[in-house]
Amino acid sequence: MAMTTDVHVRELRYFATVAEELHFTRAAERLYVSQPALSKQIRALERQLGAELFRRDPQGVTLTEAGAALLPHALRVLADWSDGAAAVEAAREARRGTLVVGMSTSPGRGGLLPAIRSRFTAAHPGAALRLRQLSWEDSTAGLADGTVDVAYVWLPLPDADRYAWTVVAEEPRLVALPDTHPLAARPVLDFADLTDEPFLALPREAGVLRDFWLALDERRALAAGPPRVGAEISGTEETYEALVAGLGVCLVATGNAPLITLGGVTTRPVRGLSPSRYALARRREDEVRPLVRGYVEACRRVTRRD
Repeated sequence: MAMTTDVHVRELRYFATVAEELHFTRAAERLYVSQPALSKQIRALERQLGAELFRRDPQGVTLTEAGAALLPHALRVLADWSDGAAAVEAAREARRGTLVVGMSTSPGRGGLLPAIRSRFTAAHPGAALRLRQLSWEDSTAGLADGTVDVAYVWLPLPDADRYAWTVVAEEPRLVALPDTHPLAARPVLDFADLTDEPFLALPREAGVLRDFWLALDERRALAAGPPRVGAEISGTEETYEALVAGLGVCLVATGNAPLITLGGVTTRPVRGLSPSRYALARRREDEVRPLVRGYVEACRRVTRRD
């Protein structure tokens, strides 16, 4: 059996066409190949199978017993392959008509998503929109591995030159901390007040985004030491539970503060921090796709960022 494992669909198609025509020149014309090239491929297939498939004599070409035995199986494989290729094409067509939108945190922000959806579907009535929630471990929210077409992400992105984005919100970073924390008594904090506090950190896989929410740039500017990580967080509920348990403080965008300022947690403004930027991102090679372009356009109109 081992000798047959390298037979390709193309070789089976050549064989089946010759079997149908029983004429190498006519078969070669149908296949758009030269007759010598076709003969060479058939001989290679015969060598692989260890059996002659065609009898070639002055009266013409006929199938041998081995060729006649192979033919129905070859036709079945070719039919299955054709069905498979058609199924792939159908899946590609369906995908073209569906836009998958990734996110790791719901945008909220005054009904942003419904407004963009409404504008997008008005312009593309035949398209389907699917929302996909992803873990905080993937800071590209599905863009990197291709599971989504566009994504709401926090900047900075890893491998930033792979992506293009439209900033939909630029918001101050606040610090979230338990109500009972001594610093919660102050109305405004300086980042220098926080450098010795244990911080909640995104998973290590989040890379540059983990660094941003630990404010590594601001720490370096203050010549402060590396952050002390009190716990790793990979979702909003985990963040709230870790804050209530006093495992650390964390930075949060103003628009996300309502997600974690439930009972026992409060936020305070922090001086000396750059703002956070929330963006709609897409892979650069996808910018030509009509649905991607259409969604980005709808987002720009809703957020008035042209």
